Order: sequence, then structure tokens, then C-alpha cells
Amino acid sequence: MKRIFSGIQPSGNLHIGNYLGAIQNWVKLQDSYDSIFCVVDMHAITVPQDPEELRKKTIEIARIYLASGIDPEKSSIFIQSHVPEHAELAWILNTIAKIPELEKMTQFKDKSQKEGTESASVGLFDYPVLMAADILLYGTAVVPVGKDQLQHIELTRDLAKRFNKKFGDTFNIPEFYVTKESMSIMALDDPAKKMSKSAKSAYNRIELTDTTEMIRKKIMKAVTDSGTEIVYQDDKPALKNLINIYSLLSRKSTGEIQKMYAGKGYADFKKDLAEITVNFLKPFQEKMAEFSDEKVLEILKRGAEKVRPIAKAKLDEVKKKVGFILK
Repeated sequence: MKRIFSGIQPSGNLHIGNYLGAIQNWVKLQDSYDSIFCVVDMHAITVPQDPEELRKKTIEIARIYLASGIDPEKSSIFIQSHVPEHAELAWILNTIAKIPELEKMTQFKDKSQKEGTESASVGLFDYPVLMAADILLYGTAVVPVGKDQLQHIELTRDLAKRFNKKFGDTFNIPEFYVTKESMSIMALDDPAKKMSKSAKSAYNRIELTDTTEMIRKKIMKAVTDSGTEIVYQDDKPALKNLINIYSLLSRKSTGEIQKMYAGKGYADFKKDLAEITVNFLKPFQEKMAEFSDEKVLEILKRGAEKVRPIAKAKLDEVKKKVGFILK
């Protein structure tokens, strides 16, 4: 089978946008692809992290993967830093990456501007090259990603082509996989911005670990547009976003939802959306509780042991082609 690779940073709090836009796709794809899913802790430290919190979040992300339905018998799940070949390949790719193409990366501009460019780390600047190494190390054919990562996939493709041209056919040129709906899960407090696990306001998102009370509170406080009709239109972005969430969680079409709420107002719609969200997250949270830290770490260790021979074989091939002497 063709291979897919993707990962999430163990920072912030994962939300329904992460699930609908990424993890849900992974669960579906694992039946059709040789699947590798990583907890990308090396990416996380490109901005300051509390060490204890990083360790806690690393296990939490893996637990979320498992509770979502990613099966360790079908897919490989591991921690990025447990496979050092990621960092080694990133260094080699750094030698063919160009500063101007990294300066164009939108995510670096956004993140560095928040804290001030002067305090941004070299790691944050070089983040896309490490991401390219993650993908190319495994001969990845398809990368399931959100819209914000498409620029990084284009860089990955460019670096693979550049290396192949210079040193001979080595890397597969990966494609990306994005669904239309998952590209547009926006913030509850501002439909012009993406739902974000790092947003300062908790009312930006519905977190996967939110309590029933908090879910209801957040949805009832979510911004809406002028008017009272439940309609799916571009000129009502806040309502359109809520209908998208309703549709994805309930598996009803946006057209069906509009018909259901004909003659009803925002309060009825939001109340029902809150209950649908609660009913979705409750069994998910129960599944999360079934995985102890020890069980999660055991699965992560097995995953690293499974993928490391693949990573080592590719890195050895790369080293030979650039002229390194293998030990």
C-alpha cells in the first residue's frame, strides 16, 4: 500500500477542528494506506515549552490518536524525537534549502510577529525543513494536512525534486490530502480566524477534553451574524462555520440542517449544536480514559521500533549519495 505520514505538535489543547480537519481523516485513511502518525515533539520546541507540560501533552496527543480510532495494529504511532533520523535528514536538507524560500513561509511570519522577530528561534525559521524530513524519510506518498500546511508541503516537494536532480532519484514526491469541509473550521469567537489550539481565549475553540458544561457555554456564546434565519451563506460566515461543525458531527448535509431549522432561531440551533457536540465528545473522552500512561508509552515505543528501520534505510541511502562514509 502507499504510505501516509502526518503528525501533531504536543502543545496547546486539541479541539474539534483538529479532529474534523485532521484526525478524522487519518482514521479513515488507515484502512487504505500504510499509515504513520507521529507526535512531533521536536517541532513543538521551536517555541518555548515547559518541559513537564511537554511530556504530559506528548502522552495526551497519543491518547487522543488512540481514542479517535487510530489502531496501532494498522498504523504506526510514535514520538518524533525517538527516531533521531528525523533531525539528521533535516540537517542534510538544510544544505539545499534556500533562505528566501523559508522567509516566504506564512506560518513563520505569523508566529514570529506575535513574539517579535528578534526573539524568534532558528528552529522556528527552519521548521518547514524538519517537516520535509519527517515526510521524505518514509517514502510518503500522501500527506493529510490542513490548509495552513499546504505551503510546507510545496516546499517538501521542491526539496525532494532538488535533491533528486542533484544526487539521483532518492525521494518520493508526496501529494497532499485535504477535504473541503475540514479546510474551513473557524474560531467560535471570530469566523475570520482559524480555530486554534494556541489561541489565548478558550472561547476560540471546543477542546476535545472540555466538560459538558463548558461545551454548552462556549457554543451558546459563539458569535453569530445579523438576522435570525438559519441559512448557509458566504455573507454569514459565523453561522456558516457553526453549520459546518453541525454537519460534520451529525453527518447531516448543510441543506438538511437548513430545512430542519426553517422558522427557528439561533437559540434553538445553538442548543441542539451543543447537545450534538456533547454527545460526540462523551464517548470519545470515555475511550481516552481507557488508556493509561503506561499503555500509551508502550504503544509509542513499539511504533518507533517499527518505523526506525525504514527511516535508517532512507537516511543511509541519502548519506551515501552526498558522500558520507557509513559506520
